[in-house]
Amino acid sequence: MPVGSERNGAGDGRIRVVDYIVEHLGRRGIGHVFGVDGANIEDLYDAAHSSVEITAVVAKHEFSAAAMADAYSRAGAGIGVVAATSGGGALNTIPGLGESFASRVPVLALIGQTPTTTDGLGSFQDTSGLGGALDGEALFAAVAVFCRRVRDPADIVSVLPAALSAAMTIGGPAVLLLPKNVQQALIGPPTEDVTAQSPRRIGDLSEVARLLRDIGGPVTIIAGDQVARDDARAELETLRSVLGARIATVPDAKDVVAAPSAAGVTGVMGHPAIGAALADSAVCLLVGTRLPLMARAGLEASLASLPVASIGSAPPYLPATHADSHDLRAALAQLAALAAEDPANRGRGGDQVTRGELTPPPHVGSGVRYRDAMLALDAVLPHGTDIAVDAGNIGAAAIHWLPARREGRFLVALGMGGMGYSFGAGIGMAMARGRRTVVIAGDGAFFMHGMEIHTALHYRLPVTFVLFDNHAHAMCVTREQLFYGDRYSYNRFGPSRLGAGLAAMFPALPSVDVTDIAELGVAVKAALDVDGPSVVAVECSADEIPPFTAFLNQSADQSTISRNS
Repeated sequence: MPVGSERNGAGDGRIRVVDYIVEHLGRRGIGHVFGVDGANIEDLYDAAHSSVEITAVVAKHEFSAAAMADAYSRAGAGIGVVAATSGGGALNTIPGLGESFASRVPVLALIGQTPTTTDGLGSFQDTSGLGGALDGEALFAAVAVFCRRVRDPADIVSVLPAALSAAMTIGGPAVLLLPKNVQQALIGPPTEDVTAQSPRRIGDLSEVARLLRDIGGPVTIIAGDQVARDDARAELETLRSVLGARIATVPDAKDVVAAPSAAGVTGVMGHPAIGAALADSAVCLLVGTRLPLMARAGLEASLASLPVASIGSAPPYLPATHADSHDLRAALAQLAALAAEDPANRGRGGDQVTRGELTPPPHVGSGVRYRDAMLALDAVLPHGTDIAVDAGNIGAAAIHWLPARREGRFLVALGMGGMGYSFGAGIGMAMARGRRTVVIAGDGAFFMHGMEIHTALHYRLPVTFVLFDNHAHAMCVTREQLFYGDRYSYNRFGPSRLGAGLAAMFPALPSVDVTDIAELGVAVKAALDVDGPSVVAVECSADEIPPFTAFLNQSADQSTISRNS
């Protein structure tokens, strides 16, 4: 069949499977598909080219494309969609989908496959599971809440809506494996194309309400990222006000409460005030978080001594009275109404606590200090700025010292903690929200996935990349020093000048190096005013210990041993 007739159907109303997919996504209000093109996904890009609703974005790497889709979803623009070709392209999406799976972020992955006519016959990039080939369906099912290999073209009309529903209602990636001949096949016009989302489940709140009613005294709320995904910030604040509660957030939910009313961030990069608040509380209420180990470290004893209530899409990792809810806006409004009816909740709030901060040991040497850098950024980043933070020492510093901007998102991937996530995430968030996004990452993350800066340049996106260059995988250097006696280092890099290097590579990209804290605020302010992407690279030190309690405790233990020896 000629290419033109394939693209436009057969003249009898039939359309290609890929055209149906793109049209269905458009009707759902999805505006972008992120991916990397290739032979076994190119028909999807061809269909997107003819669509007025869908913008197809080509990334430099499939992991980053998955991070774009993940952040697009977290930013509230609808479900994020990632597309990849077969073989290595497909496998490259696994770490990004693993992050979405661990963090319960709804994502749709459209993964191209070799034609079904070659399954099990030794074809290039075969993942059919036949003839000794890798079983793609088994592989992707491990990082998905829904996974289906589409073998009959007609099935797409039911399978695609089912995949989207699973991703949204359960929370996590849905994966469709699409052989090339299935993508190209013609199907009849759907007689019924259901695009309405399944009702989002709200469980019985009575036990949580009863616990809050029966236990008098102060309440501490710990809020999670589901509050942002469900756009339930206002409802959370109403509940906090009714209960007179103190409130804290997990690290990946810094933007769900107004900074002045928050006691800070919980966990290994968190603030001392939360432990004090829990010690003085009668009950702890978890909202939209399972409170994983990174978010509850240091609080275990206090939590074990308190009754804990929970409301969210999954039970927490510690014993609690849990109410299941996939719609926190509605659930929190109901709970606030129930609490407001109870006179026992009037005047039960505790005093606000001083947030405080962790105190790493002083560092002597060259380079900009992490805390100073975060304070400088805080002084110049305007309200409404979105922030995407990467893993590592600089990520810990940003989580601890840099407040989220009012009306801005603050994204950090702690499900799998994949380095380089922030580069794709910043692009996905900028596509979703159309506002200035600031990516905060280290040089280790840059060397993994920093070429997505070119993607931002290609699409002229308002993303400012602030790269902290300590010439190392610095968190690993810190571990070598604290846990292995600093006898060796596998994790230090040679010197680099990322700002100058990127300026040379991409002459249209404003990119500068900063070596002194006095220069940082001026450089970032200028970078924010650029029409399009920009880069500020900051010289810092791999030997500075970040605000990370496991390191600080070990450092304190070593100091005690040294003083007593």
